[in-house]
Amino acid sequence: MDNDKHLKGTTTVGIVCTDGVVLATEQRATMGHFIASKTAKKIYQIDDLVGMTTAGSVGDAQQIVRIISVESKLFKMRRQESVTIKGITTLLSNMLSGQRYYPLMVQLLIGGVDKNGPAIYSLDALGGNIEETRAVSTGSGSPMAYGVLEDRYTEDMTVVEGVDLAIRALHNAMKRDSASGENIDVVVITKDKYERLDPEEVMKKRELLN
Repeated sequence: MDNDKHLKGTTTVGIVCTDGVVLATEQRATMGHFIASKTAKKIYQIDDLVGMTTAGSVGDAQQIVRIISVESKLFKMRRQESVTIKGITTLLSNMLSGQRYYPLMVQLLIGGVDKNGPAIYSLDALGGNIEETRAVSTGSGSPMAYGVLEDRYTEDMTVVEGVDLAIRALHNAMKRDSASGENIDVVVITKDKYERLDPEEVMKKRELLN
């Protein structure tokens, strides 16, 4: 049996900014009360300027990433342009709906920049709830993260400010939620690039919050 399939517990954050989006997660994965991984990957690049955060089953998330990455490439080959963020979310929704009787246990954020600008969508495990959002959190630590996001988010934020807010939200969630912890993984997507921040830079920003 693939043990990774049953690793759970997380907090993820997505923020839409004036010049791009910020996706961030902590990196702890749990099996019940056991900390199974301290370096779990929960942000995946699924197109040139599109990322996806995952909360829930790691094995199910990896299966989704493989399929949707191929679908994005096929779309680009056929149409000679990238699929929109909404288009990718619709593909994911259809995939999850098709698994309704054997659901993939995940909660997803899909974010990036397309011809319409920066956008983030959230998606539930059955694919039935597609919601466009500007500042969002998923996973077991999301109630604590939302407290920070709702207090500090503004629609005129730049990605630099968005990074600081995402780290602050996760930092607070990790102090209260035992299923969230270890390091913070941050991805910034603008119209020019998909960039994963240096872990040392993220750690320095966290230290300023202590």
